[in-house]
Amino acid sequence: MLQRSSAGWFISHIRRPSFWLLVILFILITVPYYSETLQPPFWRDITSDLGLDRHAYERILYLLPIIWAGFLFGRKGAFITSVCALASMLPRAVIISESTGDAIFESSAVFLVGNLAGFALESMHKERRRRTQLAALNKTALVISRSLELGPILDSSINSIIDVMKVDAVQVFLLNEDAGELTLAAYKGISQQFAEGVDRLKLGEGLNGEVAQKGMPAYVENASTDPRLTRMVLREENIQSMLIVPIKSKEKVLGTISVGMRSYRQFREDEVELLIGIANQMGVAVENARLYEQQREFNQKLLASEERYRQLFENAHDAIWLNDLQQNIIAANDSCVRLTGYSLDELRRLKSRDLLTEESRTDVATSEDMLHQSKAIGQLLEVKLVKKDKSEAYVQLSTSPLFSGEQLVAFQHIARDITEEKRMRDAQEYYLRQVTMAQEEERKRVARELHDDTIQELIVLSRELDELASKADGLTEDEQQQLDRLWQQTNNIIAGVRRMSQDLRPATLDRLGLLPSLDWLASNIREHTGIVVEVTSSGNQRRVAPEIELVLFRIIQEALSNVWRHSNATNAEVSVEFKDSGTRITVVDNGKGFHVPIGVRGLTKDGKLGLAGMHERAKLLDGIVVVESEPGKGTSVIIEAPV
Repeated sequence: MLQRSSAGWFISHIRRPSFWLLVILFILITVPYYSETLQPPFWRDITSDLGLDRHAYERILYLLPIIWAGFLFGRKGAFITSVCALASMLPRAVIISESTGDAIFESSAVFLVGNLAGFALESMHKERRRRTQLAALNKTALVISRSLELGPILDSSINSIIDVMKVDAVQVFLLNEDAGELTLAAYKGISQQFAEGVDRLKLGEGLNGEVAQKGMPAYVENASTDPRLTRMVLREENIQSMLIVPIKSKEKVLGTISVGMRSYRQFREDEVELLIGIANQMGVAVENARLYEQQREFNQKLLASEERYRQLFENAHDAIWLNDLQQNIIAANDSCVRLTGYSLDELRRLKSRDLLTEESRTDVATSEDMLHQSKAIGQLLEVKLVKKDKSEAYVQLSTSPLFSGEQLVAFQHIARDITEEKRMRDAQEYYLRQVTMAQEEERKRVARELHDDTIQELIVLSRELDELASKADGLTEDEQQQLDRLWQQTNNIIAGVRRMSQDLRPATLDRLGLLPSLDWLASNIREHTGIVVEVTSSGNQRRVAPEIELVLFRIIQEALSNVWRHSNATNAEVSVEFKDSGTRITVVDNGKGFHVPIGVRGLTKDGKLGLAGMHERAKLLDGIVVVESEPGKGTSVIIEAPV
């Protein structure tokens, strides 16, 4: 609340014309009181009729300025005037009066009666002002409550303030917290030039900025000369007295209200309280208006979003349908009609599971349960869809939950027909499997021919060269050395062809299985490259179909080939884990590592065809290959196969 000193109160009131009229009346009573010659004949008649002497009557007349001061300035004004009256009466009562006791009694009575009258008048004024303020607050509340639009609220509030407080000008500033400034939102009683001059104020700038920053009201006696108001336009507007209060809601400052007078005016405390009350009502109204505006913008965006969704829903190339939690189809688009063969009315009479095969129903139901429990965004499945004519189609089904607030209300399904794509993919996988099998059969045939024909003939040639060298006594030393070299080259060719035969199709794989073949492969790599390869196994060892063992062997063979060709490793480990759900094989090296491209396409693009081939071979077993590597940290190749 604004604090005012007694000196300030007195200075503010001596500027009022009524104060000087009161002084003149006081003098007009005091001068005759001390002048014996100033006694009109009718006074003598009046005092004699009332049984009072002349000076008693004049002492009673002092009640007039006291009561008038109480009416004009309240209890404080009546008290000060009564003190002045008592000071004027006592010298005559004590020194000059013949009836000193009566004179003192009369003077004291005038003092007491005058103060009681002042107190009564102030109480009446307070009660009247309280009723007026209550009516004003009710009127303002009624005006504000008529609209949720911010503009009409501010305009109505300004009109109400001017009507109730009888001020010349009102300005309403609203706080923009993000910009840290006050913006002039509404005004009345000031010029356009003035409004443009104060349309934006930094937080803390001028009185309005201070009030918004501190959250406390402020009063300025002369706005045109106050050093806190630095803008020249304020001085040109000739605003004298200003009262500024903060607009608050829930103790948060939302702006300020500034009322001004072009003449001097000392605002009473009850007027300050009234303006604060109006400001608080405006604060609630402003906050509600902002919330209403935000809600309206949200609703507009929501409507626009719903319209865009509806257009996307209707015009989507993929089939879309929505079902509630009881599986009832509640909406579907034209693409869904074309895909399923059902009309929209027929679809609305169906349940979502009626469009799926038995196996696919289970998969979709499981997916919906997971989405319901985890509130995930969605899942992608490959399922079979049953059309109206009972034919089946493969679709890629994207399932997403739809919420109303926190409540799950429906599921949205987007189905893309991949029947032809599925057939082509199955055909590609079939042809790839056939090509791989044909390739392995060809490798097996070539390996057998190399072992049974080429190697045997080379062995015969080697023995003949050996016999020739042992029987050729007539050869020179050079010829003997040349014959030995031919024999050695033949043996080297035999070893190379034998190694090639083993690489094409290791006989150990057909006779003993995967693990012994891996031991042979590790020994062969250690012998030819110096890389120490250790093979370990865990779980219940078992043999699987020869073609499956061959695919796994080729993947591991390619992984170890990459180790000695590219990694600069000195050690590698192959671990085979037999599990109930399948087989897990891990190939780890301590090489230089590399940045792993994303996906098979990335491997092909970067020229890593060996890794890409490993992925393709794993797909033949419905398995996966995961490559983990970082520069300087080695490489891990993990093969997971459900065999």
